[in-house]
Amino acid sequence: MNRSDGLVRRAVKPRENGAEGGGASGLNANTPDDNQDTHDSNKDQEDNIDDGDSKETRLTLMEEVLLLGLKDKEGYTSFWNDCISSGLRGCILIELGLRGRVMIEKSGMRRRGLCTRKLILKSDQQTGDVLLDEALKHIKETDPPETVQSWIEYLSGETWNPLKLRYQLKNVRERLAKNLVEKGVLTTEKQNFLLFDMTTHPLSDNVVKCRLVKKIQDSVLSKWVNDPQRMDKRMLALIFLAHASDVIENAFAPLNDDDYEVAMKRVRELLDLDFETEAAKPNANEILWAVFMAFTK
Repeated sequence: MNRSDGLVRRAVKPRENGAEGGGASGLNANTPDDNQDTHDSNKDQEDNIDDGDSKETRLTLMEEVLLLGLKDKEGYTSFWNDCISSGLRGCILIELGLRGRVMIEKSGMRRRGLCTRKLILKSDQQTGDVLLDEALKHIKETDPPETVQSWIEYLSGETWNPLKLRYQLKNVRERLAKNLVEKGVLTTEKQNFLLFDMTTHPLSDNVVKCRLVKKIQDSVLSKWVNDPQRMDKRMLALIFLAHASDVIENAFAPLNDDDYEVAMKRVRELLDLDFETEAAKPNANEILWAVFMAFTK
């Protein structure tokens, strides 16, 4: 898969001046994640997330990606989006990595690449999130360990091995939407689609989604640091996984033409990085780069 696929899909709009640019000002950047290698205790790294939201509206990576993909009024993702399922599983693995529950095995003397190194358990302490704990349980029970790419396939049910189908996480989008309902971001409705009824989750708190969109825009515009190692790890993961899930366009569509071109150019720069090189740098979180590589092979 080409790392730049799917980036320029916006319909051409007339250029508008004013506040739509989204790159001039915004929220403060997220508090940087602590060095993963120096945190072997069971303290949950979720405590380090602080983007200005109250506790009730702090979102996981999975919830942020789903929120970007949901249509505000209709309350469901595009029927044509066949990427978001695996993208959400990638979010789960990165969440577990950021929270100190899993890690990538050492490269060893043979200097194995990210794609061949296994995902191993670091701590089996529960996170308090049902989806994360379910995935953690599967990883704990699997021997021998599997690669990151294999786990994305297993958790999404996209495997030809019938013995691995039991690892599939089911109804992920619906369960994440219910989490967002509980946080007051979405609401629940029933809609009739000719032959069947479907539960939908329209947006009820526009402030939270606007803050999320603004945060992504600012990260590649006014707060761009031009160095992935200096970027907040959670924001870096959000940009990559929003692209892998084919929903990053929804964050950039409101921008004027000039800001849109700059934002897309900088996302391409991130996608074109040498992930092996980045993962080998001091203080790098290897699981982030291993997940990124799994989606861009």
